[in-house]
Amino acid sequence: MSFASSTLTCFSLVDKSDDLRSQIAHFHPTIWKDYFLQYASDSKELDLTSPEIETLKEEVRSMLLSTVEKPLTKVDLIDSICRLGMQYHFEYEIEQVLQDTYKNYVENGEIIVEGNLDTLALIFRLLRQEGFMVSPNVFNKFRDVHGKFDERINTDVEGMLSLYEASYLRIHGENILDEALAFTSTHLESISSQLRPFLEEQIKYSLRQPLHMGLPRLEARRYISIYQQDPSHHECLLALAKLDFNILQKLHQKEVGNISKWWKELDIPRNLPFIRDRIVELCFWILGVYFEPQYSQARKIMMKVIFLVAIVDDTYDAFGTIDELELFTKAIERWDISCLNDLPEYMKLTYGLLMNVYEETKQLVMKEGRAYSIDYGIKEFKKIAQAYMTEARWLNCKYIPTTEEYTNISLVSCGYPLLATTSYIGMGDIATEEIFKWVTKEPKIIKASSVVGRLMDDIVSNEFEQKREHVASFLECYMRQYGMSREDAINECRRRVTNAWKDINEECLRQTKVPKPFVMRILNLTRSIDVIYKDQDNFTHAGGVMKTYIQALLVDPVPI
Repeated sequence: MSFASSTLTCFSLVDKSDDLRSQIAHFHPTIWKDYFLQYASDSKELDLTSPEIETLKEEVRSMLLSTVEKPLTKVDLIDSICRLGMQYHFEYEIEQVLQDTYKNYVENGEIIVEGNLDTLALIFRLLRQEGFMVSPNVFNKFRDVHGKFDERINTDVEGMLSLYEASYLRIHGENILDEALAFTSTHLESISSQLRPFLEEQIKYSLRQPLHMGLPRLEARRYISIYQQDPSHHECLLALAKLDFNILQKLHQKEVGNISKWWKELDIPRNLPFIRDRIVELCFWILGVYFEPQYSQARKIMMKVIFLVAIVDDTYDAFGTIDELELFTKAIERWDISCLNDLPEYMKLTYGLLMNVYEETKQLVMKEGRAYSIDYGIKEFKKIAQAYMTEARWLNCKYIPTTEEYTNISLVSCGYPLLATTSYIGMGDIATEEIFKWVTKEPKIIKASSVVGRLMDDIVSNEFEQKREHVASFLECYMRQYGMSREDAINECRRRVTNAWKDINEECLRQTKVPKPFVMRILNLTRSIDVIYKDQDNFTHAGGVMKTYIQALLVDPVPI
């Protein structure tokens, strides 16, 4: 997560003569107001099952487990299930089919089945998604004698689109997938306007938002309408997807409603008017990390923590004087409610809230015998406060760090090490202390996810941030250190983001010792960044596509 602030206009909460305080960013108010309060409820848990849903699930399960069909014929079915957001219902069955596919059609890492480009790219993508290490050499057959992708596949639109999506699961050293991505991107873009409107729209969307980097819930909502138009779709699968999406939407509405009620009772926007009032947007962020019903408790914990991070970030970045921030940092380092008396009035609410949320969470996990989990979360919160303080000191001294200095601090201040650790706290007994030891030792996948978060934010937020006093971003650091242009710095950001995704893809393969549910949280955190910071800071400026996304996930049900 990255919460770097951007601004168009400024105002001050203190006397204009107070030169100790920076200009304050003026953020637009929440666009959702009290809309989600209607869903707040303390009543019993929602019933997420029904006879109709259970019957449909059994029908789909029987299709997956059928012994009549060979594993290869089930690949399209699995792809549809995953795209429709239903994978969590059939994890065991999908794994079994793909295990059989790997066993029967892969030798020494090479896919040996004969097939067209569309089929082979789909098999490759699904096996990689499931964590199997398969070679991309199968695509060599689509290259000419000069080693370039054969121009004859230009007419195979579905094959090119399938290869394009598969190429985003590339890891380091896979030049053929780098070439595949460049080739398919160029050709799909050039021919999209010549295709049927429906296919043109689909290609333009994919070129903007690759499937592998998309948020599962958004992709599911979109794919339901696409799948419905496919003449070969399975009626039972479509019906299940619609029912499942809508029942989960009710659960998510209730969660957002209850968090909105908590936020309103605290009256944060009035008490801390310098922060971004983005309660619904932050809920959307966490729904990107996990949407499944079994993680409802984990979401509640993580939603409150991400709100705390947002408040603390804006305190350091948009309002506090350097002396106030030094006091605040020391109080967080001590982590003791007695520190409250040492803080300015406006900081007392934030600090008290910080203590209360973590104490409330501690009581929850202690009942499970997992008190250790909250200790790791607190340590990460202390780290992020220290990183914010370092950046505040840089700004106060008008110091532009080297890119190495900036990277070391900003990969903490972006928030993703804290959020990844926090995402495990509510996951129950499967989140052993070994998992927390692993995630807090800066594993490669956490560093890579933080690189994506930090640099994608810097690219889209930099111009607005620098209109007021703001700590230097990667762009300023890189331009100053190497005498490069802004365009050069942006290109370097993009290069590093690309390499970070390759690191993430490597870490998602099965050689990692970390179980898939924990790797998926980090992958989904990274996807959230890719979606929210795609073209602009859609967290700070939340009235455009962010509103559309929230409407699709949390407001409008899927027509049955």
